[in-house]
Amino acid sequence: MALPLLLRLTSSSSLRFRKPFRLLAFTFSTTSQPNPPPIRVSLTDSVGRAVFATRPILTGDLIHTAEPAICHPSPSSLHPVCYSCLARLPNHSTVSPFCSHRCHQRSKEYYDVEMKANWTDFDNYCRNQGLKYPFLVKRLACMIISGVARSDSIDILQPANLTPEMILEMEEEFTLLRNAFTKALIEDEQIAFLTKQWYISVLARIRINAFRIELAGGGSYEDLLSSAFASVEAEAAVGNAVYILPSFYNHDCDPNAHIIWIDSAVAKLKTLRDIDEGEELRICYIDTSMDRDARQELLFRGFGFHCNCSRCLHGD
Repeated sequence: MALPLLLRLTSSSSLRFRKPFRLLAFTFSTTSQPNPPPIRVSLTDSVGRAVFATRPILTGDLIHTAEPAICHPSPSSLHPVCYSCLARLPNHSTVSPFCSHRCHQRSKEYYDVEMKANWTDFDNYCRNQGLKYPFLVKRLACMIISGVARSDSIDILQPANLTPEMILEMEEEFTLLRNAFTKALIEDEQIAFLTKQWYISVLARIRINAFRIELAGGGSYEDLLSSAFASVEAEAAVGNAVYILPSFYNHDCDPNAHIIWIDSAVAKLKTLRDIDEGEELRICYIDTSMDRDARQELLFRGFGFHCNCSRCLHGD
């Protein structure tokens, strides 16, 4: 959320990052650009980590792309999607859960781990409780067991503030997750990382850093822009994903950049208007068509901060 993943804390301002952190070196995806992305990530006194333009950027320009660190199909998706990249599959595709040989190969290790376990109890519990983020934790655990990810791979992301009640509610899903691996005869050494503390820590980070993936499909830039601001029903989402770099973007109810997904979970960050060198790039975490009070409530409940952007300050 939504969304690089380094997140927002409860605050009386629009700050998302209040704890000290160690800024790591990141490799930014530039699959659609021959040059490095025109941005830098810096620590500020007012809003914590933020993304700034290193040169002027024109309206509609692609700032950078980003591969998900973790993604998982939505349990309520109306369309079958690729197990790896969330691209839509043909309606009658029952032979393989992958859209391509490349996706199959890149996911084979953790797919094999996931297929060893019986997830009926875990999946049913999450669906009945309306939970979606535990599926991302399950995917990450399978990635760690298979050796394609580290147990601390998203520790850099800011966690949400959790109440004792919220933590208590997480215990059942954690138990079901660990039991599924245990019953699948996964060796104890391989799941030594999977403690209740680890589960809660990861879920706290995913809760406020996960993006809901809504594929825009083809069309003109104007069509994509329109769809990016449209209010979409939850069932339209094909899945959820966590990214690193996109999570560094702070929120603004009148953003100068936005994130879109064309045909897979590969995120594309684009400008909404001309950007000056040194200007901070911001995205909107929610539907900008809502009124001020609705935006304030949703941002506080979902991300733990009161928005003090220009639009909110003017009551728009």
